[in-house]
Amino acid sequence: MQHFSFINTKLEKLKIVRPFFVEDSRGYFRKSYEKEVFAQNGIRTDVFEHFESYSVKGVIRGLHFQTQHPQSKLVRALTGEIFDVAVDLRPHSSTFGQWEGIYLSAENHRALYIPEGFAHGFLVISESALVSYLCSGQFLKEFDSGIRWNDPDVAIEWPTHLVDEITLSDKDKSLYDLRKFMNQLAW
Repeated sequence: MQHFSFINTKLEKLKIVRPFFVEDSRGYFRKSYEKEVFAQNGIRTDVFEHFESYSVKGVIRGLHFQTQHPQSKLVRALTGEIFDVAVDLRPHSSTFGQWEGIYLSAENHRALYIPEGFAHGFLVISESALVSYLCSGQFLKEFDSGIRWNDPDVAIEWPTHLVDEITLSDKDKSLYDLRKFMNQLAW
């Protein structure tokens, strides 16, 4: 029986989470969140909303965040595989503007805990993926924002070689780069 494990990344407070998971001939049982266990590992959050998104291969969603009332997120792939990315946007952080990317899949059972103050996005690298987000705080459309997925200053190394083409929403096509966002729309 595997218990939760929490792996620190190079970005402070951003953690890879391995859930409680047990599998046998009947199938599997997974516990992806337990408030007390998360708190004991430095993650203190109240789950406020749960979202799911379904996307096909080559879709990039993000990089999104809220300029006010930011949310923390626990993200995992229920089906398929994604390359999940978080960018540190905390203005006084020593890792401001840096990113971390990990592969999340139904097979590896990992999740990524993204604290408040980070932009988040992902690339679907399997034929399709169903992604779950447990979020603290409420989604507030009036504060919904983001930065470009291919901002040269952030320089995310997306595994685009694994897909034939990139598909973006109209909203994501019109996002600012980080420098312009910080200069014109600073929070």
